[in-house]
Amino acid sequence: MSTPYPFTAVVGQTDLRLALLLNAVSPAVGGVLVRGEKGTAKSTAVRALSALLPQVDVVPGCRFSCAPAAPDPGCPDGPHGSGPGGARAARMVELPVGASEDRLVGALDIERALAEGVKAFEPGLLADAHRGILYVDEVNLLHDHLIDLLLDAAAMGASYVEREGVSVRHAARFLLVGTMNPEEGELRPQLLDRFGLTVEVAASREPAQRVEVVRRRLAYEDDPAGFAARWSGDESEVRARVVAARALLPQVRLGDTALLQIAATCAGFEVDGMRADIVMARTATALAAWAGRTTVLKEDVRQAALLALPHRRRRNPFDAPGLDEDKLDEILDRFPDEDPQDEPDPEPEPDPGPEGPEGGPDDDGGGPDGGGVPPQGDGRQDAQPPAETPDPPAPSPEAAPQPSAQEAGGPEQAAVRADEPFRTRMLSVPGLGEGAAGRRSRARTAHGRTTGAQRPRGQLTKLHLAATVHAAAPHQKARGRAGRGLVVRKDDLRQATREGREGNLVLFVVDASGSMAARQRMSAVKGAVLSLLLDAYQRRDKVGLVTFRGAAAELALPPTSSVDAAAARLEKLPTGGRTPLASGLLKAHEVLRIERLRDPSRRPLLVVVTDGRATSAGALGGDPRELTTRSARLLAAEGVASVVVDCESGPVRLGLAGALAADLGGPAVTLDGLRADSLAGLVKDVRTAVTTSASHTTRRAA
Repeated sequence: MSTPYPFTAVVGQTDLRLALLLNAVSPAVGGVLVRGEKGTAKSTAVRALSALLPQVDVVPGCRFSCAPAAPDPGCPDGPHGSGPGGARAARMVELPVGASEDRLVGALDIERALAEGVKAFEPGLLADAHRGILYVDEVNLLHDHLIDLLLDAAAMGASYVEREGVSVRHAARFLLVGTMNPEEGELRPQLLDRFGLTVEVAASREPAQRVEVVRRRLAYEDDPAGFAARWSGDESEVRARVVAARALLPQVRLGDTALLQIAATCAGFEVDGMRADIVMARTATALAAWAGRTTVLKEDVRQAALLALPHRRRRNPFDAPGLDEDKLDEILDRFPDEDPQDEPDPEPEPDPGPEGPEGGPDDDGGGPDGGGVPPQGDGRQDAQPPAETPDPPAPSPEAAPQPSAQEAGGPEQAAVRADEPFRTRMLSVPGLGEGAAGRRSRARTAHGRTTGAQRPRGQLTKLHLAATVHAAAPHQKARGRAGRGLVVRKDDLRQATREGREGNLVLFVVDASGSMAARQRMSAVKGAVLSLLLDAYQRRDKVGLVTFRGAAAELALPPTSSVDAAAARLEKLPTGGRTPLASGLLKAHEVLRIERLRDPSRRPLLVVVTDGRATSAGALGGDPRELTTRSARLLAAEGVASVVVDCESGPVRLGLAGALAADLGGPAVTLDGLRADSLAGLVKDVRTAVTTSASHTTRRAA
């Protein structure tokens, strides 16, 4: 087993280390969500935390880590006697993003359960993580069905495994820690709220700190055991402080003033529900215990708010997390601290990530992942700030090459703000897919309603009981059945086939030409696309953005799970120039072709936002309208499900967007008809994508 990187050697990342240590002091805080760019020591700090946790007393031989003093009465390995217990280190269990449901909650031997009536249960990761840490790297990429199981276990403190009448329950109380890169997509609100605290991390831009990151990284790689030994003293100090804070925690007094501060803060920031108040109270109490105090002060409440509220005040995925600290101070100042009663002077607080034996300056995350911010007041050799250097002179406008009007696609107009988003009607892809789990189109999935049965391919996960009995029944006499029990063989088992929903690739092709801006429609168009992006976020889709204007089309955002990245690109989208509609469609065709090679199971939905005008052939040459028709039919011939959002306005309408929709083989909908509460009709599905395309092609050929 490799030597883990020491927690105290991760220099900087003060908020991250503090949030993790507070959960070590009080697991009731509810875990930590760490958000940040890649290479910022997120995983390093989390994996190093388990070494600082106190040992766990367990019943010898119990696979579910029951405590000897209070064993779980429903433990599958029970009942436990009153013999002496043992001790082991707290576990840090890692949940892979691609794990199966049985790997998470455990698996039952269905064949033995049916044939012998024996509950043969193999524990999963939730059992391993009981009374320890459950760590999910890239938690925002976790499948929905695994998220549902995590939510249930976190809410009830137990895991339930049920397979056709056979039920197993075991305790599952764990510290949930997740890391994520927001560029790859956001979390579902239900799971986001289950994390007690959240921390934003970023890499330092100070050269001296980055040098120290490299120095420590290389030192660790050259001699992991020796590097860890040099930090063993600091590790022991922090471990002892965690134990002392845990012992002090029951004595910490949460006064009425502190409770008023917590309630006023949560109300002032309009967070939903009461979980935020409870988490803040537990966090403030843990902060006081960590500081060696028995009274919660205003600074504890303030720090608790900064850790517990940012992810709870978001109203949609486009809101940036964070708190207005001036507003927070204004709220807290309304309630002065109570005078501490018989409060001893706290000892100086050691920094959770002190300077190392190398004596270099603090780095921004001296772990294998690197990244971080400098610590505050560690009492050791501090880094000297680099000498200031004058900013380089800005290049003159004459020195920079200027694009020609033809290259820029005509006069460019400033980007306009989007209208407020609204709830949209649902659009779906026709047929039955097999893509990633989501909430948009019909698909064969591991969850959903049962539609049939088949022989299992690999391990059996969802037994179809009726089909299994039907397969075994004709062979009972030959197998010598002599009683009421059914003789079941492995070949009789049948897997249930289920139908649920999948996530799709929603590719937006947005007209940014001058005709859109001239009628001042771009704000409404951006509002509509923003609404569709919000819908894509809720339905767990990937999104991409193609824009066209002037003489060419551009892939403004390659397909990604981060809808807030798409919203940011949309907000800055300029308009102006002619309308190369065919170029936009061909660019979409190219993007979909590449994505089909990368992820063949994810089906696309093309959303074209335009008024249907085609005034430029771009670099293709020829008649713009004829090129547009041919490009649309190319997409339709390949079975791409499409919908056209018609942006044409005014009393006189040319109906060009409707003609484009006919060529694409999909429906056209106006901006008003896109609203879920609109009286205008909208085809819910794009089920006619293939059939309509084929009929139009046949009719035009005739």
